[in-house]
Amino acid sequence: MPTTEATVAPRLVTQRLVLRQLEARDFEPFAEQFTSAEAMAPLSPLADRRAAWQKLASLVGMWTLSNAGWWGVELRETNELAGTVGAFFRESGGDLEIGWTVFPRFRRRGIAVEAARAALAHGFSTHNAVTRAIAHVDAPNIASVRVCESLGMSLEGDVDFYGTRLMRYAIARV
Repeated sequence: MPTTEATVAPRLVTQRLVLRQLEARDFEPFAEQFTSAEAMAPLSPLADRRAAWQKLASLVGMWTLSNAGWWGVELRETNELAGTVGAFFRESGGDLEIGWTVFPRFRRRGIAVEAARAALAHGFSTHNAVTRAIAHVDAPNIASVRVCESLGMSLEGDVDFYGTRLMRYAIARV
């Protein structure tokens, strides 16, 4: 896992989105998303606002640990926080992992694909030693399966993900 001095998330701009550092002002929509069973399905929601605050802080802190992490996904047109996207390393290091969450009212607009594509490109361009990226997806989450496919990722198979069976998708550096 790469190490670095304290850093913040770089600002990335796509056609419709700004990927930017998550901030305290993002807490209300972040907590609403991550504590809602309906919004997080099929994943488990966080227990409460306190856990949501800790999660937000940990996502911000990843940048300091590994020069990789999570961004807030903001709509350029309205400056609304529409979700989060990450290109990050787990505690075990190794592969670059990508992940995304789009808040319910912004879904079905291609935001996850656009944000994940930008995050993936940044991850590969920043971490030269990384040879591939992975994503872990719950099988019933067809929308995330489609995001992986849109990114050119291929299904590697089922894996044990901290005691839960998930599908792992992967893409090699091009």
